[in-house]
Amino acid sequence: MRIHLSTVFVDDQEKALRFYTDVLGFVRKHDVPVGDDRWLTVVSPEAPDGTELLLEPSGHPAVRPYRTALVRDGIPAASFAVDDVRAEFDRLRGLGVRFTQEPLDMGPVTTAVLDDTCGNLIQIVHGES
Repeated sequence: MRIHLSTVFVDDQEKALRFYTDVLGFVRKHDVPVGDDRWLTVVSPEAPDGTELLLEPSGHPAVRPYRTALVRDGIPAASFAVDDVRAEFDRLRGLGVRFTQEPLDMGPVTTAVLDDTCGNLIQIVHGES
């Protein structure tokens, strides 16, 4: 069994697509109109056939309280592996990305948490996971 798809709920799919591709460096995999929304996924350019991230519209009534609680408590909605958290932190901060947690050594891993501008906190991590 493998993880095929994971989801983050986003306020604006087009804005999310720009952030996740232009800023984070993912690439668009699927972009299919579904009514007023889209089936919109991105993947790592290093694994184009790997796990897809669905940029899911946040219209369902349960999404708002769920995301609000996660952000309020500082809990990331997703975690992405990087080769070097400190280097990625510097690169992203240079692009104007806001971090809620600067790089933090946590034993065998280093993490940082960023705001994806679409309603979520995202963790970046390197080291043993």
